[in-house]
Amino acid sequence: MELLTSGEAADYLRLKERKLYELVATGAIPCTKVTGRWLFPKAELDRWVKGAVVQPAGLGLAEPPPIVGASHDPLFEWALRESGSALATLPEGSERGIERFQAGEVTAAAIHLHALDHDDSQANVAAVRECAAASDAVLIAFARREQGLLVAPGNPLGLGSIADAVERRARLALRPKGAGAQLLLLALLHRAKAGFEAIATGPVCPTGPDIAQAIRADRTDCGIATRSVANAAGLGFIPIVWESFDLVLHQRDYFRPPLQALFRFLRTKEFTARAREAGGYDVSVAGDVRFSP
Repeated sequence: MELLTSGEAADYLRLKERKLYELVATGAIPCTKVTGRWLFPKAELDRWVKGAVVQPAGLGLAEPPPIVGASHDPLFEWALRESGSALATLPEGSERGIERFQAGEVTAAAIHLHALDHDDSQANVAAVRECAAASDAVLIAFARREQGLLVAPGNPLGLGSIADAVERRARLALRPKGAGAQLLLLALLHRAKAGFEAIATGPVCPTGPDIAQAIRADRTDCGIATRSVANAAGLGFIPIVWESFDLVLHQRDYFRPPLQALFRFLRTKEFTARAREAGGYDVSVAGDVRFSP
């Protein structure tokens, strides 16, 4: 979290410091006091300013296109189609999805983030809290899913972890910068006290199925993807972590037909059965509100 001093906050908001302290005294501006000094979370200031914007009469907020900026997930893409939501996906990774959401370029973002050295279960929530341009953003659970290492059938290199892949110089497929699986890789390397330069890198693959194809074609030895991808491709799978795969959206869009069609479908037996068949999903959380301002 970026914190500004009173002087920095006044400059950022183009106010006199005296006016800033008047706002502090009346509780009108987001701030916190640490060791006797007032500090101002920059993301909260952005939300505060955005919330005070006055729209001219008759001018509403521009409607974002019916697209979900998403991390790739086979079950999610299937659910969008089968639910009749009429929502498309733009699978560019978690961080890029959030960027597009904040810019108003997508209706929602599907994310699975990972922190370098703390609790992964709250990484998605932390990202929404810091979503400066989306003060009304909510986080809705889609599923928990199992991530791990995809390997060739029979696991010929005998890999059991990222540390094994580093030690045995296995060619490790990468995901694009900002993708959730790439963030997980960086976190695992950090926790194993191994630098990125320690790995024998394979190709950069946009999605999990692309990693599976690269393994089958012997262009790489392993890569991080979900158990469902491994099952569909008939590959080996070494489990690493269960993660949250969530949707970020505006409160105002939650009750609109496209997203409501999806959320209704998540409560059906058909969806539960498909998740069970794919493997590596816990959909008991589907539709739960994980964060609301």
